[in-house]
Amino acid sequence: MSFRFQDRADAGRLLADKLEDYANHSDVVVLGLPRGGVPVAYEVARRLNAPLDIFLVRKLGVPGQDELAMGAIASGGVCFFNSGTFGISPRAVEAVVARERVELKRRETAFRTGPLIELRDRLVILVDDGLATGATMRAAVLAVREHAPKRVVVAVPVAAPETVEEFAREVGEIVCLQAPEEFTGVGQWYNDFTQTTDKEVRALLAAASRRFEKIETGR
Repeated sequence: MSFRFQDRADAGRLLADKLEDYANHSDVVVLGLPRGGVPVAYEVARRLNAPLDIFLVRKLGVPGQDELAMGAIASGGVCFFNSGTFGISPRAVEAVVARERVELKRRETAFRTGPLIELRDRLVILVDDGLATGATMRAAVLAVREHAPKRVVVAVPVAAPETVEEFAREVGEIVCLQAPEEFTGVGQWYNDFTQTTDKEVRALLAAASRRFEKIETGR
């Protein structure tokens, strides 16, 4: 039975219930995709007593077909290209990379106060507010794997059914609360789908950092 979330925080709390097996594990880290995935990831990290970080990734879209990813650039200087030939000139590829690097740098400056949390040999839970085509999350998964994590789990409140099936084949685990057949867009399943602001992202990351420091101190 399909249902609507009140907002991203509500979706995050419900999603956290499905991830409770990962609570209180020292090797778990939660990564939110900006910007809408961060409020969801905040609630997940809070419930799991896990550190929260933001994972900045920019899909490198094929010129004229932006939804088709030819690769991605991401936090930590990661740059990679999917296998296969897209028939794109090197100059066109360089233009796409240069444009996305500018936006990635802007977001790094806007959101990040320190280096990306260590992901090597960690169980990484990648969180977004939903998946339509899944192109950005797919790029994020590939980029996170460049950091040699132990395992990658994709966690979202809602997604298109065909996208869930694709990720089930591509990652170790996907946790999705609902994949309604009548899916036409992520915002359709939220009563409040107001755009998350840079200020809200920074506030949530700061709050999560303070909370986890208290947890670590108390251990």
